[in-house]
Amino acid sequence: MECICLSFGSLLLALSVLSFVHADEHYNNLTSLKAKTYCDMFQGSWVFDKAYPLYNWSSCPSIRKEFNCEKYGRVNDQYLKYRWQPIGCNLPRFNGEDFIRRFKGKKIMFIGDSLSLNFWQSLVCLLHAVMPQANIIRETNDTVSTFTFQEHEVSVMLFHSFYLVDVENESVGRVLKLNSIKNGDTWKNMDILIFNTFQWWGRRGPKQPWDYIQEGKKTYKDMNRMIAFQKGLTTWAKWVDSEIHPEKTKVFFQGISPSHYHSGKEWNKPGVTNCGKETKPLKGSTYPGGTHPATKIVRNVLSRMKRPVHLLDLTTLSQLRKDAHPSSYNGFKGMDCTHWCIPGLPDTWSQLLYAALIQ
Repeated sequence: MECICLSFGSLLLALSVLSFVHADEHYNNLTSLKAKTYCDMFQGSWVFDKAYPLYNWSSCPSIRKEFNCEKYGRVNDQYLKYRWQPIGCNLPRFNGEDFIRRFKGKKIMFIGDSLSLNFWQSLVCLLHAVMPQANIIRETNDTVSTFTFQEHEVSVMLFHSFYLVDVENESVGRVLKLNSIKNGDTWKNMDILIFNTFQWWGRRGPKQPWDYIQEGKKTYKDMNRMIAFQKGLTTWAKWVDSEIHPEKTKVFFQGISPSHYHSGKEWNKPGVTNCGKETKPLKGSTYPGGTHPATKIVRNVLSRMKRPVHLLDLTTLSQLRKDAHPSSYNGFKGMDCTHWCIPGLPDTWSQLLYAALIQ
């Protein structure tokens, strides 16, 4: 029997959420939750909440200059004051102490591009905020960065990979191999895996990190990038189905993270070409520009898998946050409407991951 786990839209939260929401006054209204046996945590809207953010940027020593918006001059902090409110229930507040206790002795790995880095740094900051005096061991090499909370033996790791499938140097040049995953021996030893890929599949010109695409025995100079993305993601799915044992390892796929360039027409601002002056989220629970084109591919591939892979369906809630990008408030002073400020939106991603793990 195939296990189709497209999202945690059907989380059975009645017991697990009740045990955590009582700890915070902002999460005591449980009337609607008690009336349901499940809740789609990814359908909702953003509400202003003075209790946010969940930590201060200066208390987290690991924020890279790409994401540290307050440090690099962002003075309007309203973007930090929004809480994700699902329809019909409440998102459990992130409990770092509980997270550390639950996953004592475990290895958690994010695998993907700089949006995985964004997510990974959020989780590290949230954990560091509840144990600022913890003995943390930091290790970095060419592909893996690790924060280990030594007393609890919890490792939060990042494996850098643009495509999940391999890019190899050969005599003809750099080859993107749609049918090859050679890093899997490292990944499958983890207890929790959070995969991500999409941002680099459309890159062209000097920023494109490959010269040819290989599928099976055929090599191409190029192909339709959405087709290539689907083929590469299918190879990853087959790897998960053959190599991952669900009783040992939980697997998540990080939903497509949107950019907000040339999107003003979708907010009824047709002349706006970046996120530089945006200070508030979009209202409501749907994005005017519609579904991200890569989302259908992700859902289709995941629906065919035999192993339980859970989609963190972050796309729509992130599309609504046109205000949450670094824009020019980063260490490079360039306009960035792809990544996200920390503290900020990725902390909600971490809350959703936590909610999924404790269900």
